[in-house]
Amino acid sequence: MTKSKYELSRRGFLRLGGVGLTATAFGSLLQACAQVVGDGPGGQMLRMWWWGEQEAPGLEAWMNSAIAAYQEETGNTIEATLQDTDVVISEFQTASAANDAPDIQFTWNGIWHMESVWLGYIEPLDDLIDASLLANSNATQLSVFEGKQYRIGWYALPMPWLYNKEMFDQAGLDADSPPRTWDELMAAGEALKSAGHTPISVGLKDGFWGEWYMGHGLGQNLDSPADAINLFIGDWDWRDPKYHEHWTRLDELFKAGMINDDSLSIDLYPGIELYGQENAAMTAVVGTLTPAMEELLGGPEKIGLMVMPAFGTGAMAGRPILDSQGLSISSQSELKETAADFLTFLHRPEFLDALHDDVGILPSDSDWDSSKVTNPVLQQQISDFITADNIAYISNLMPVLFWNDAMFVNSQNIAAGEWDGEQAGENAHQVAQQWREQNPDLVEKYTAWTADFS
Repeated sequence: MTKSKYELSRRGFLRLGGVGLTATAFGSLLQACAQVVGDGPGGQMLRMWWWGEQEAPGLEAWMNSAIAAYQEETGNTIEATLQDTDVVISEFQTASAANDAPDIQFTWNGIWHMESVWLGYIEPLDDLIDASLLANSNATQLSVFEGKQYRIGWYALPMPWLYNKEMFDQAGLDADSPPRTWDELMAAGEALKSAGHTPISVGLKDGFWGEWYMGHGLGQNLDSPADAINLFIGDWDWRDPKYHEHWTRLDELFKAGMINDDSLSIDLYPGIELYGQENAAMTAVVGTLTPAMEELLGGPEKIGLMVMPAFGTGAMAGRPILDSQGLSISSQSELKETAADFLTFLHRPEFLDALHDDVGILPSDSDWDSSKVTNPVLQQQISDFITADNIAYISNLMPVLFWNDAMFVNSQNIAAGEWDGEQAGENAHQVAQQWREQNPDLVEKYTAWTADFS
């Protein structure tokens, strides 16, 4: 399978994740490395390709420790390769096409692994891993196709908006009660501007903030992820005002001066850094970035977390977004049971504890004992996102063509003042129609996928 422009764009984005804010680690973290932990006393050997050190420094040491413990207990050997961000998707699909896939593969959520499911490259886990562990791992409903689960969750990715409590105080706002509605957001923005602060920091040059914004905004007028698929497959119409309202609201933000003037000239992570440098009062992040924000701000005291303020009327409006990273088993593996045994081993309490204690991230497991968490920002991630009435990250459902020619183009043209929400909706309609005409087989798969979100 050839590499798509979408894959390249996504990989470029993820290359910045986590390390965009710690430049000294940039070079070493993106180097693919392979190591075999011991020789194994006559046991089985698994190959595993994984990713994660790039967004959570310290995860490689955690993985090596877990592998060593697993080998000592079982006699099996794990040949673990930390992949470069550029090749997480493409190398697995290329190796699978050549019938040379690893036994265990790191997988991003939604379409990022579901395409490999549809190609027959990933094994369902339902007959390999205990059902309660699969459910508790919180891989999210985007990991299920035709009732079968293809990923086991690993660590959590809450998707909050951050706000600066000190700036809220300076603007006369209640730092303990951030805006919950769109009108409250606009009013807070005006107060922040009057106090000399840029309300929201954004980096749109690479397009990825547009993906985040759509993930937060489109759901406001949807009841489930299946509704987003209905828009892609043509059962619903992007030209309906409620389905492009998020772009109309984005236009409103820009016209009201709520967003930094240089948003089109900087990428996603430099835009986030404006918040960490106290050059903006609010920004959107993923949970693994909050430790870096704390470091920039000198501690957690100034950081508040909130859900994107609500404007829509759908069941998903005003609810927190939770994603997770995960691991899958290749359908080509001859050691599927052993691979499942290792994935189960990684979910022992001592290893889940170590994700928090040694890496500073939160396990995705719903039954993990989080009572030891004392950091207030992590505590709020747990209470307001992980254990709350959360929703899936629906931008993980976007087809390739739509990502490039609709979402990316729409957000940038709105930021440039060239389009409004209605024009963005018209473009989304045309691009979705083009995608359907070019990919009838994928339309069929997407249509079947909607049943898993009911």
